[in-house]
Parts: sequence; C-alpha cells; structure tokens
Amino acid sequence: MPKLQANGIELFYDIQGTGEPLLLIPGFACDSAHWDLLIPSLVAQYQVIRIDNRGIGQSSAPDSPYSIKQMAEDAAVLLEHIGVSKVHVAGHSMGGQIAQELVLAHPEKVNSLMLLATFASCDRRLCSIIETLGDLPRILDPEAYFYVVLPWAVSEDFYSTPGAIEEALKFQLEYPFPPTPQGLYYQSRAIINSDTLDRLPRISCPTLVLVSQQDILTPIKFSEQLAQGIPNAELVILERGGHDFLIDAPDAVASAMLKFLAKTR
Repeated sequence: MPKLQANGIELFYDIQGTGEPLLLIPGFACDSAHWDLLIPSLVAQYQVIRIDNRGIGQSSAPDSPYSIKQMAEDAAVLLEHIGVSKVHVAGHSMGGQIAQELVLAHPEKVNSLMLLATFASCDRRLCSIIETLGDLPRILDPEAYFYVVLPWAVSEDFYSTPGAIEEALKFQLEYPFPPTPQGLYYQSRAIINSDTLDRLPRISCPTLVLVSQQDILTPIKFSEQLAQGIPNAELVILERGGHDFLIDAPDAVASAMLKFLAKTR
C-alpha cells in the first residue's frame, strides 16, 4: 500500500475510483478505514483519496507533539505528491479541524469543503472530554477503552441493534493497525489547541456543515457556529446517527455528501 515521506514522517494513503478527486480526512483515534462504509457510494462517482493522519493507522506515530496545522500540511504534501491540484475535502470530527486548516492555508487547492460532526474551537466541556480520551489509553486496555468511548460516539439506535456492539468490538480488537497510546495522546492535545473561529470568514469555497441531532459529543451548536462563521455555508442536520455517523448512519451521510457535491459541479 502506498506511503510517502512527508514532513518528517511516513504517511499512508489510499486511492480508489475515478472522477473528480475527493479527499477524506478521519477523526481522532480513527484511520482511513473508518470511511469504509461510505466508500462504495463515493467511489462510484469520485476518485476517493484517503489518508491516515500522523499518530494513527499505518502512518508514523512520533512520540512528540502534533498540531492540526501540521496534519493539514501533511495532507497538502500528499496532494502535491499524487499530482492533485484541486480537490473536494471532507473531514470528520478532528478531520474537520484539519480540513479547515487545509483550506485556510491552501484555498487554491480546495474545490469544496464538507465539515462532518466537527467544530472550530472546543468549549471547556469538550476540551475536558477530549483530554480524558487522550489520557486513558495509557491506563486502560483496548477493550475497556472501547466501552468508555462508545457512548460518546454512537446513537441509541446503534446500541439497540442486535450484535452491533459486539461486531464493533471484534473489529477494534482484531484490527491489524491499532492506535498507540502516544498517538492518541498527541492527537487529543492537537484537537484542544486548535482554534479557527476568528478565521472562518476567510473560507470562501462552497461548504457543507453536517451533523446529527443525536450527536452528544459535538452537539449541533458547534455546527451552527461553523455555518454562521463561514460565508454561505449550508447546514444539514441528520435525524439518524450519533457523533460517529460514518459507522452509525453511513448511507445518510453518503447521501448528504453526494447531494452537496452534485451542486458544486
């Protein structure tokens, strides 16, 4: 699988499909595989580029601080490496923070922006949650950590689906590229230290802000703040799914993304 040297680390990426390029940036504690359930819908119309952020998956996880701006530059180097001059960008949660910094630093590279279950700046409550989620992998085993994170990530519908939790746990424990405690720690601190709120008016490309009304980790107020700050941004609120609606409601998310992308053509 393809990797490149970028900004002092080894960066993993994957490309599938043909058409206009679409970059997918995953969130905290998640790598490129987190988009798997959306891929069949997206690759039917787009060249889908996925990346493992630094600190996760098959990319390097250096034992030193990361920043959201740094991860955005990793993505910019990837685009240059594969010869993509302009791309649609979708980021989920922390990936949405990275997507904001990417378009702010390189507006000429971004055709459109999709910000999924994300925010410009975390408030005191969210910072406290993220800080804790970054600390716990150093003291909990992977199964215990899974059960701590899951209620923040998925909806009540997911909990009531027979076998869903057991299947998700099995996937997590058997995954060949598990996150490292230091990778999760430094990603969590990057999230807390990022703030684009005052710079949102500089984002000029077509923008979709997508959130679920059942998201208890990054509730609707954060998406409303993004939509109000970014000129002409479109806010869409899904009825289904929790914060991790890439797993919880993938068909609804893919449908909203494709509907938005169709408008940008």
